[in-house]
Amino acid sequence: MLTLGCHLSASNGYLSMGKEAVSIGANTFQFFTRNPRGFKVKALDIADCEAFNEYWAAHDGGKIVAHAPYTLNACSADPKIRELAHMIMSDDLDRLEHIGGVYYNFHPGSHVKQGVEIGTDYIVQLLNDIIKPEQNTIVLLETMAGKGSEIGRTFEELRAIIDRVELSEKLGVCLDTCHIFDGGYDIVNDADGVMEQFDKVIGLDRLYAVHLNDSKNTLGCHKDRHELIGKGGIGVQALVSFISRSEIKKLPIVLETPNDIAGYKEEIAMLRAACE
Repeated sequence: MLTLGCHLSASNGYLSMGKEAVSIGANTFQFFTRNPRGFKVKALDIADCEAFNEYWAAHDGGKIVAHAPYTLNACSADPKIRELAHMIMSDDLDRLEHIGGVYYNFHPGSHVKQGVEIGTDYIVQLLNDIIKPEQNTIVLLETMAGKGSEIGRTFEELRAIIDRVELSEKLGVCLDTCHIFDGGYDIVNDADGVMEQFDKVIGLDRLYAVHLNDSKNTLGCHKDRHELIGKGGIGVQALVSFISRSEIKKLPIVLETPNDIAGYKEEIAMLRAACE
């Protein structure tokens, strides 16, 4: 069975998210570790963490994905913003140790006229400082669409980060279908070629999760605008074919489409029927 789910609100805690996921036929989900447009976070509820771990295991739940806030920028030119990113990511990783089977995904950041090399230096410095040998959580770099001065628009840019992280065994990649399509990787007409390139540059052993989204835009537009499955430039046929690939279908696949819970339930059911 596909490990398939969607993005859920963490406002009511982990156990609530687990129950909501099960209610819509999901066996994975993603959540923001804190306010996605800010940095506030609720006090950690250990009892809720333990209750979730027990519930999720009882329902054969798969790996889940924690997402860092969008406002985090690990390669900002402003040292105060980089310090904030350090504090948030370090705190998030500490908190996530109370949850079994979770990945921590983040957007590498925007260098804002500093250049990719300098931005990459800052990201590497941060990761080398916060990743600890004893942690259980794998940190995931997300593939980006190349909007503005984003780092991670190519597989090579992500590889340049991975190569310099000392504890690289704690580091992986989350592939976003909308992002790579908008970034110029043609998963509609040449998915084989795209995945061969990913394997050659990064390695399929580094691929831990997938964000499954259609795109409101055309190939190579560098805009990053998600669309409902089958309503955008990628299309349902290409997306179903993509997640049916042997190297993809074994991973947690998370929908980030512009949807509500009822819509996610429909998309999950549709994708399961199409793939299984």
